[in-house]
Amino acid sequence: MVSIKEDGALPLPWLAAPLTHALQQARSHALLVQGPEGVGQLEMALALAQSWLCEAPLSTGLACGRCVSCHLFQSRSHPDFLLLVPDALRESLGLDADDAGPAKDGEAKASKSKPSREIKVDAVRAMLGFAQVTAARGRAKVVVLFPAESLNTVAANALLKTLEEPTGLLRFVLASSAPESLLPTIRSRCQPVPLGLPPREQALAWLAERGVASPDVLLDACGGRPQQALQWSEDGIAAKTWLELPRRIARNETGVLSDWPVPRAIEALQRLATDLIRTAHGAPSAYFPRDALPAARNPDAMQEWARILRDAARHAEHPLNANLLMESLVGQGQRLMRVAVRKDA
Repeated sequence: MVSIKEDGALPLPWLAAPLTHALQQARSHALLVQGPEGVGQLEMALALAQSWLCEAPLSTGLACGRCVSCHLFQSRSHPDFLLLVPDALRESLGLDADDAGPAKDGEAKASKSKPSREIKVDAVRAMLGFAQVTAARGRAKVVVLFPAESLNTVAANALLKTLEEPTGLLRFVLASSAPESLLPTIRSRCQPVPLGLPPREQALAWLAERGVASPDVLLDACGGRPQQALQWSEDGIAAKTWLELPRRIARNETGVLSDWPVPRAIEALQRLATDLIRTAHGAPSAYFPRDALPAARNPDAMQEWARILRDAARHAEHPLNANLLMESLVGQGQRLMRVAVRKDA
């Protein structure tokens, strides 16, 4: 879990302007940080929380990074801060059982069941207990929920009353890449904080500092989202692999995506289909360099493939047979791409 350090450095440099703006313009006890996935919604939410809890904030409202409260926040032991995330995200965020927040008496710390991708009502009810206790350090009590769209319906309804009538110094930050998935009553109780794609040069410099080879290729592959580009690089997806993908799909190389998680593989195919549709209409490509793509001339064929991929994406987390699914999707893509490049089609 990243935070503002003693030298005042932000975890992501492009957050400086939107963070300062949000701290100066916040009028509500509940903020909704919203924007495309992979640009730092969680880091923004945590920076807001640390700044609200800081005991010696800068003139901009930003956390100092040096006071006792900031040190407690940096060590994940601040008594007035609570982070609610689905169990399935805990490991990837570097969280363990000690970071799990308040638990109900007798609640098991571990379970043999698959970690949930939802924020459940038990977690929200436990948060309500946390909220009712007086702030230990007297500045505020802050709850961050990420991703907010993972609140299931029962949990969201349990949160509503507290969002509407918070007790004492309680403040919320909800971070989401799909705010349209939230209940309208949740959204209406939050002040929106938009977070867009970072400037391209800043994102490229950030990726290069982290050793990403050909960061321009991976940044484009991820639609300008640097955190996703970094994750792809760390997972072994090289620029060369991405650039070769359209030609390999066109040759029906069904094993080309065999090592990719199914959701990511389908997302990659969807981006390829999108670029083929765009170029068939004479528009510039978005994810691949133009010279890496076949010269598609029939957008209807690619629209059909895009529809097939959308249907597959709905069940991407739990495919009955991942290998057969990818073979089918690649095969259908190869067939439709062949139709799309025919001059007389």
